[in-house]
Amino acid sequence: MPNIQGIIMLCDGENGYPLALMDSIEITILRTGAATAVAAKYLAGDDAKVATICGCGNQGRIQLRALMKVRPLERVYAFDLDRARAERFADELSGELGIEIQAVRDLAPSVRRSDICVTCTPSREYFLKREDVAPGTFIAAVGADDERKQELDPRLFAGHKVVVDLLEQCAAIGDLHHALDQGLITSADVDAELGEVVAGKKPGRTSRDEIIIFDSTGTALQDAAAAAKVYEKAVIAGNHHGLNFAE
Repeated sequence: MPNIQGIIMLCDGENGYPLALMDSIEITILRTGAATAVAAKYLAGDDAKVATICGCGNQGRIQLRALMKVRPLERVYAFDLDRARAERFADELSGELGIEIQAVRDLAPSVRRSDICVTCTPSREYFLKREDVAPGTFIAAVGADDERKQELDPRLFAGHKVVVDLLEQCAAIGDLHHALDQGLITSADVDAELGEVVAGKKPGRTSRDEIIIFDSTGTALQDAAAAAKVYEKAVIAGNHHGLNFAE
């Protein structure tokens, strides 16, 4: 079975009339990458050029493509427990994106040389350690979407800026909840939700040396917004070809 399963039903916001029924797999995968890109736009250093991608499956590919939209990356380290998968990731995306991508066996040295680190794995035990993260790094923790999953050392959350997609949800099922359970921080220590940063209600990056963590658990609102955009484009494309999907 696929890791992501679901249906998105898009309805008219004024009268509730059903407009479209969509398989959520592609939409969820793409909007997850888009959320990381938005976070990187506001939270990564302006001069970020080196990234590490942990997890070289479909989501890892989407994450890197999305990051390239907001930061001019020049070098990427690809890390995966499946060495062959990391090698394929490096070979295929280096040609597609025109950048240097290196598959690595040892995560720590790569992260220390990186401006951005994305974790998008199904891990149930943390592998990104506090001591391996250099000042100024932006970390996007994408993989933890239930309480059993974990990618980040809980100590990373103490003393560093923490931004979440939804605080209540991250406190329950995100990487954040492990730090909360261990008493390393409280919910009050979380600096902002991403929407507050984008809206200018809370600051993003304020110094070159800040380590900033974005805990991304995924939200239904992001799926709905992405689905609406897909629907709008389908209607335009259908009309262009003489079809009327809106009827």
